[in-house]
Amino acid sequence: MVVTAAVTIHSRACQTFRTASKLRTMPIFGSRRSASPRLVPELDDTKLGRVRKQLQGPAVPGLMDIRIDVVQEVIRDAAEDWDRRTHRISVLAQSADAGLARAWLRRQPRDPDAMIFQAWTELIRARWDGGMEDPQEVVDLCRRASAQRPADPVPWVVLVGVLRLLRRPQQEVFPVWREATARDPWHREAYLQMLGYLSPEECGSHVQVLDFVDAVRSGMPPGAPASCVELVAMVERYHRTVTGGGVAALMAGRHWSQPPASDALERALADWPRPGFLTHAATLADLNLLAYALVQANRSTDAARVFARIGTTVTAWPWALDGDPVEQFSHWVARSDR
Repeated sequence: MVVTAAVTIHSRACQTFRTASKLRTMPIFGSRRSASPRLVPELDDTKLGRVRKQLQGPAVPGLMDIRIDVVQEVIRDAAEDWDRRTHRISVLAQSADAGLARAWLRRQPRDPDAMIFQAWTELIRARWDGGMEDPQEVVDLCRRASAQRPADPVPWVVLVGVLRLLRRPQQEVFPVWREATARDPWHREAYLQMLGYLSPEECGSHVQVLDFVDAVRSGMPPGAPASCVELVAMVERYHRTVTGGGVAALMAGRHWSQPPASDALERALADWPRPGFLTHAATLADLNLLAYALVQANRSTDAARVFARIGTTVTAWPWALDGDPVEQFSHWVARSDR
């Protein structure tokens, strides 16, 4: 594949993560929990959390090899659990020092894990910076990683992300997305990448988003990792309406009482809070999403039930859409307790 020079574009999800990463965690002012809410990128993956903490200290000479080893080990520990593997790569790529990925690739240039970690790191940096310095290099890394490990969907997911940045036409993007979903039919990140690509802010429209969501929902098994796609689309549409101003913004509260948003909310509320229903790596992220939608819909009693399942683990998105995510989460927990 030959790609052109990258164009400047900021992803909304990336902006909220970038903003949230600079914000100070604030204590909750309710008494129900023994610990304060805090941003936890690893969610409930304790192995991943230990490695992420090891990466947070300052870069010290001699420690790079140790850091590479622990990153490599926790990624390989996920084996062919593509959902868990993707979650770990994503979190570590956001947490690692900029030089770690390149150091790992220099040390093991034929290792597919090193290749895809470098590619994902470059994709994250491009989202933050608004463009990619050498998209062809990232494309080549993904192609090489896929050749080394053909069953892995992650290289194809990263390729979708690169094509999003480049705003490539749909006839080029959809075949790459289908390569990812052929390897893991309900890969959460693959569906979220395509949802972002089809948004009005990027290369699609509101109608295309709804068509995509309808097609996805019709064949998706209950509790699949990509179950969040429908509700993500509804939250993004709601936020788009609120920030658009005018009469539509004043009437935005009606969004959650009318289809398709009301239907999406009811479907999620019916099953997601049940213990053991959602089992994928980003379960707590999806419960944060559901809690956010419920409080925006003024359904504090239902939200309280979801907050009880979440505990104190806060995700940057979607809470950062309205300000400091920990403050927003704490505020709504306190209101739902009343």
